[in-house]
Amino acid sequence: MSPRWEPNPDIRTGRHCVHDLSAHLVFVTKYRRDALTGPMLERCEQIMKEVCEKFDCELTEFTGEHDHVHLLVRYPPKVALSSLVNSLKGVSARYLRQEYSVHVRTHLWGGHFWSRSYYAGSTGDANKATVRTYLQSQDQTQK
Repeated sequence: MSPRWEPNPDIRTGRHCVHDLSAHLVFVTKYRRDALTGPMLERCEQIMKEVCEKFDCELTEFTGEHDHVHLLVRYPPKVALSSLVNSLKGVSARYLRQEYSVHVRTHLWGGHFWSRSYYAGSTGDANKATVRTYLQSQDQTQK
């Protein structure tokens, strides 16, 4: 960074690049079943934060309802978003199935947790505040 620039905490730097990449991700439970509870959403957020850290990413917002979750993720250019999504869904499904097996088995079957599809939307500077406000207004399932 040039010494003439004021440091901006929203802009990240790498060895050869300056970036501010973020994506709004939405994962839906298989068959859109109401499989998520409040404690499961809290645990899901913890798991997804850990996965993001391993990818050198930051989970800046997380919220969810009974049948889906929203994430706002900041990521470096070296990360393929599809690889991050694959790990987020795979790791969270494995842990949630293990830790809440009785509850999950009553709502989901066939070894699946998340739907194969997902939503990924890029967020620009003008749009980021709007997405954050939207995510914070979503109904977090009560404990």
